[in-house]
Amino acid sequence: MIRHDDDEEKKENSERWLLTYSDMITLLMIFFIVLYTISTVNSQKFQQIAASLGKTFDGTNYVVGQYSGNSILDSIKTTNNANTNNTIESQLDKLIKQNNLQNMVTYKVEERGFVISLNDTLLFDTGSADVKPDQKATLIKIGNILKTMPNYIRVEGYTDDVPINNSQFHSNWELSVIRATNVVEILVNDVKIDPAKISAVGYGEYRPIVPNDSDKNRQLNRRVDIVIMNSDYDKWESNQ
Repeated sequence: MIRHDDDEEKKENSERWLLTYSDMITLLMIFFIVLYTISTVNSQKFQQIAASLGKTFDGTNYVVGQYSGNSILDSIKTTNNANTNNTIESQLDKLIKQNNLQNMVTYKVEERGFVISLNDTLLFDTGSADVKPDQKATLIKIGNILKTMPNYIRVEGYTDDVPINNSQFHSNWELSVIRATNVVEILVNDVKIDPAKISAVGYGEYRPIVPNDSDKNRQLNRRVDIVIMNSDYDKWESNQ
């Protein structure tokens, strides 16, 4: 007597390898799709960064390359040579050198934009928020470099963690806000930067760039940052 059940079972067993093969092919396909997606996303991110940096500085188209120099902007190459000497970097370098501000003014590129850091001793006396009269001209020169740019500008005040409680200020937070505000007023009143494009923020001691564990580090944390905002942040800065 012929047993059809056995034949069917043998046929089913002989075809099981097709299921395993199919699963393996599916997994390989997913793996290569993931690899392709990752490479595509990275490429897109680089292009977005390049475009954003171009908008942030002078409207020039920039190509992001590999960092290989002492300057943070050495990794950014312009495709328009005529505008190379008109970048913020070259103008700031000239200003810093002419006024011997190497230890007082620094700059860097961050995701949010171009950040110019001013040491607090450049602009203020200890415990004071009034800009030194003899340094007001320096602040105006920096503002003149920035005022033609369409980007939003944020002025940020920072302190160290040493408590303050004098007749003018009850906290580092208050001191940082008033310092940033006084810088904004000079940039608006004397440089004529559009007040709708600029804002003042105070962070007090709560966003240090280095630990407050030495006098040198505390000096680094006491600063005012002028941030030329990346145009990608316009939707948060604008009230439209």
